[in-house]
Amino acid sequence: MAGTARHDYEMRQKAKQQLRSCKDPVELLRLQCLSRGSSGIKGLGRVFRIMDDDANRKLDFAEFKKGLRDYGLSLEPGEVQTMFGHFDKDGSGSIDFDEFLLNLRPPMSKARKEVIMQAFNKLDKTGDNVITIADLKGVYNCKHHPKYKSGEWTEDQVFGEFLKSFDENMDGTVTHDEFFNYYAGVSASIDTDVYFCLMMRNAWKL
Repeated sequence: MAGTARHDYEMRQKAKQQLRSCKDPVELLRLQCLSRGSSGIKGLGRVFRIMDDDANRKLDFAEFKKGLRDYGLSLEPGEVQTMFGHFDKDGSGSIDFDEFLLNLRPPMSKARKEVIMQAFNKLDKTGDNVITIADLKGVYNCKHHPKYKSGEWTEDQVFGEFLKSFDENMDGTVTHDEFFNYYAGVSASIDTDVYFCLMMRNAWKL
């Protein structure tokens, strides 16, 4: 379940509008991502994960600059340097990947965080803090999926495709952070807590 198309469109337009007057480096990066829709932050996370060759979950300045460029974000060299400096809090010359994405998420109210957590916990049937195809069986009904009905896809293929919506590093599992990054984007497209929580409860039958 993604954010509705109308909310997504409105959020993209709002972000593009705010970009014209934005001066804060972190907000600038956040708005650039949101101007691509609710999956914008998730997409940037995916680019950085691919670049993290040694899997140390750290990015140096060259990796950071290349990641932003590969994602197609138009930023001045000075802006990139300022952004990196903001995230490199200890001046070590590298930034913590997870902390970076956490800071990039649009702020969310306690009510929104709680309902996202409820949805994650419902899907994570085994309680091991990752969602897998095995977890989805019995929680997510694929019988009405057009490709399952036509015989084109198996049940596991439908589940695999479903997980891809959230899965940033394409390892076939969805972590707590990946799930939150996805819904942080959806959340930014919906103004009221009441509507967001209602949408989540309806989508996941909470």
